[in-house]
Amino acid sequence: MKLKDTYPLYLNNKAEQPNTDLAVTDKYTGDIAFRTALATPDVIEEAIAGAVRATEPMAKLASYEKQDVLLHCVARFKERFDELAYALCVEAGKPIKDAEGEVTRLIDTFRIAAEELVRNYGEVQPLDISARAKGYMGMWKRVPIGPCSFISPFNFPLNLAAHKIAPAIAMGCPFVMKPASKTPLGAIIMGEVLAECDVLPEGAFSILPASRDGADLFTTDERLKLLSFTGSPGVGWDLKAKAGKKKVILELGGNAAVVIDKDADLDDALERVVFGAFYQSGQSCIGVQRILIHAAIYDRFKAMLVEKTKTLVAGDPKDRDTFIGPMISEDEATRLKGWIDEAVQAGATLLCGGGLSRGNMLEATLLENVPEGAKARDEEAFGPLAILGRFDDFDAVLNEVNNSRFGLQAGIFTRNLFQMFDAWDRLDVGGIVINDVPSYRVDNMPYGGVKDSGLGREGIRFAMEDMSEIRNLIVRRG
Repeated sequence: MKLKDTYPLYLNNKAEQPNTDLAVTDKYTGDIAFRTALATPDVIEEAIAGAVRATEPMAKLASYEKQDVLLHCVARFKERFDELAYALCVEAGKPIKDAEGEVTRLIDTFRIAAEELVRNYGEVQPLDISARAKGYMGMWKRVPIGPCSFISPFNFPLNLAAHKIAPAIAMGCPFVMKPASKTPLGAIIMGEVLAECDVLPEGAFSILPASRDGADLFTTDERLKLLSFTGSPGVGWDLKAKAGKKKVILELGGNAAVVIDKDADLDDALERVVFGAFYQSGQSCIGVQRILIHAAIYDRFKAMLVEKTKTLVAGDPKDRDTFIGPMISEDEATRLKGWIDEAVQAGATLLCGGGLSRGNMLEATLLENVPEGAKARDEEAFGPLAILGRFDDFDAVLNEVNNSRFGLQAGIFTRNLFQMFDAWDRLDVGGIVINDVPSYRVDNMPYGGVKDSGLGREGIRFAMEDMSEIRNLIVRRG
């Protein structure tokens, strides 16, 4: 399979090729894979103006018309499955099996949105709760919030864009999207498919690769009523500070912990923990970073984990045997290599990995005895690194999970029902996964974090609620 040499941006539903200024590399070879147009501030301004013009006609679309658009996308994504997976493999360096899994989730997300939009109910509410309200009744419904701004990251270029685009269409909100400059092609292909839908009014969508410096309008323009950003905490909270009066949804980082209690099925936990720590080279905000193991099984599970990690195949992501592919850039790989070396110098033990080759191929790495204050422990690694810790008291290990400025998801391997509920009550995270890793997500569930991990929730129904406002109708009878 071969990609095109150049790709357009999408401005007010139409493909435009004002330039070919953005060169996107094959993350494994480093060669330029294709070029795409880069949106300038005047193009972004035109897109926002188009979204404003499309606000009323988008809101007037019937449910069946929006559902037809989403189901068209589902059908076309299935037809273009191999192309979408290959594009991910090239532009993101994602191993082909992981890339195919992400295309499946893209299809699921649009299908779920098509189902949820016809369940967008309101409510009839009795208001006669006291004598002064006798004869009054109320009703409310959800209406589109208006033009939305979306900024998506490089690590899941299809699925994380889909979690913004699909609910916007379902709710009837026009949008402008900035995909990550390192991985714009997935969103561009989504734009190509949406452009086939004549029912969408002009201005319903714009897909605009843009430099970070030139994209301030995505955040600051007051005509946009919602900003949804997925990316790093530093960038996300800075954007929120600049966003003005618009609603802001932030899906940010994490250094997720998984607890392996003494009653866990160790063979099952091993398979899931290795996957959670190292799939797509650890570049996931809910990837396993902290592995907390009960003292009674610590040595045994550590030995199993090191042995399994050493067997992971690293190499060309286009090879179906590859599990560890390249990191997104040499800079990111060098950063994380520096964190590993820093932790070792501070007293941590390197159990396996730690090597860097080809510029951005970092080995799957396990550390233990990492001291508090080391970046490898306290910050988001966002790469193929996990650290081991020991515990002998379940209450104490819950406190250790909470000992982080992040709070996205956590995993607990236990068969103890009471401990499961204790974790649910006490862990300061957005979601707890029992007998699996924190890296698990299904696309219809509420998803998001607390503390520095974000603000608000994704998941189609929950995103639709964020992209809407409640409009009341109050009736006085008699």
